Amino acid sequence: MKYELSGTVMQTVAIDLMPGEVVYSQTNCMCWMNDAVEMNTHTGGGFLAGLKRSFGGGSFFITDFTARGNGHVAFAPRFPGTIMPVPLGAGQSLICRKETFLCAEKSVTLEIAWQKRLGAGFFGGEGFILQKVTGPGTVWLDLSGEVVEKDLMAGEKLLVHAGHVGVMDPSIGFDIQMVRGFKNVLFGGEGLFLATLTGPGHVALQSMPIMNLAEEIGRYLPGKAEASTSSSIGGAAAATAVGGILGGLFGGSSGSSDSDA
Repeated sequence: MKYELSGTVMQTVAIDLMPGEVVYSQTNCMCWMNDAVEMNTHTGGGFLAGLKRSFGGGSFFITDFTARGNGHVAFAPRFPGTIMPVPLGAGQSLICRKETFLCAEKSVTLEIAWQKRLGAGFFGGEGFILQKVTGPGTVWLDLSGEVVEKDLMAGEKLLVHAGHVGVMDPSIGFDIQMVRGFKNVLFGGEGLFLATLTGPGHVALQSMPIMNLAEEIGRYLPGKAEASTSSSIGGAAAATAVGGILGGLFGGSSGSSDSDA
């Protein structure tokens, strides 16, 4: 099995398969393939397996791509970002954000990963369940924006806006910490909580969380613009009306003398 990454901002990964080799992905990720590749969409282990995956932010169904000859299949994420190929050894695992998994060799298992601390799930902004991938095999992960990788020593802590956490070793402790300082909470724009990552272990951070991108795009949607314009017009009309009433009560005579002049 060979693969090639193409692109910069909107990357694709093209995988060449030998006869009998299989890769799988969640739904709506495949870009193109040749006629030697056979698709098979299923729940990946039954109804409960699909249900668990959907609880973890994934799709209920997965699709196997099996080479019946010399196969070629390509995948792409749905948002701008970076594709990370990660070769996993037998039993080696990674904890991922729910949007991170793109595709993997069939030998790689994808399952839910429960947070060890309840507060981290409820207040960390990542949901109570993340995804866990376990080798052996290669998995291709999709992180939003650019990727910054860090190695944390035992006991070393890193405070991160939760949306920027992409992939981490299972040995990394994930918890939440309330932002300190009244003015920081009210005016800092970072929310009430930050994720606390505690080593030892490796973590990959992403520069552009999908939620941040969605919020920025949302500001320019026609409905938002119209609502903002109507609000501005309504506010101006209300201000004019109030000004007229106050002028009539407190400054009517001076207003008429200005008009006569």
